[in-house]
Amino acid sequence: MQHRRAWALTAATVVLLGTVGAVLAARASGPADPVSAPASSASPVRVVVPGRPGESAGVTDSDHVQAPAASAYNRADVTYAQMMIAHHAQALQMADLVPDRATNQGVKNIAGRITAAQGPEISVLRTWLADRGEPESDPAHDHASMPGMQSETALTGLAAARGADFDRRFIAMMTEHHRGAETMVGELLRTGSEERLAKMAKETAIEQLVEIQRMAELGVS
Repeated sequence: MQHRRAWALTAATVVLLGTVGAVLAARASGPADPVSAPASSASPVRVVVPGRPGESAGVTDSDHVQAPAASAYNRADVTYAQMMIAHHAQALQMADLVPDRATNQGVKNIAGRITAAQGPEISVLRTWLADRGEPESDPAHDHASMPGMQSETALTGLAAARGADFDRRFIAMMTEHHRGAETMVGELLRTGSEERLAKMAKETAIEQLVEIQRMAELGVS
């Protein structure tokens, strides 16, 4: 137990010293890129390197030790998160119309899955942005031009429809909406840089593809 505590303490020392070194280097070199990971220290310092459990610790220069750094992200990552929040919000808006208007049980089931999946995804994206000091939205974004986004006229028509007409409109509109989300994911994977967000986006794309297949199998047209 003592060896484990000693190892944990020396590990914390390495992380702390490495972080301090990075901060000092960043201050010395001027303002940092707001979407980049911290730079490493230009002037190495002596740090304690923990050994394996039961082994003695060693000492080396800080430039030989890589402390954990914040995952780098870029503007494409931020834009994706901001715009996908709005994209998912429209899907939820459409799904909310289903219980009182749809007659096809398959449509009702799909709407329930969309609500269960995309509501939490919005929360995750909001947290991702907040953790990086980024705003939830950008006034410069034209949400209406996002791939798959439905027009206000189409949404009004959907809300006014009932029964089989509603089912048909919903499936057509949500299929187009999901395909748009896949396009957005593809763009992120080409231009983004943060691995965690890319993984989340891939999961979103798989989820959308599965829903498209389910909607096609309903045979609603």
